[in-house]
Amino acid sequence: MADQKPGPFEEKVARLEAIAKELEGGNVELDRAVALFKEGKTLATECEKLLKGAQQQIDRAMESATQTEEASSGEEIPF
Repeated sequence: MADQKPGPFEEKVARLEAIAKELEGGNVELDRAVALFKEGKTLATECEKLLKGAQQQIDRAMESATQTEEASSGEEIPF
């Protein structure tokens, strides 16, 4: 199987992890720390939006499957 490129969500999470690691190192100048914090906050917001979108897709798929099951359960199977 070929290596798959990480998607936008995974890329954002990886960048968040890199930011956290750099900030936790403690050797970051204040200006750089503020810039990293702002970038991290933006990335976290974007990740949250992506997760909410994915949850909505899952919810719609589950509703669709439930409606299909309910519709087909009312049909009689001829013998």
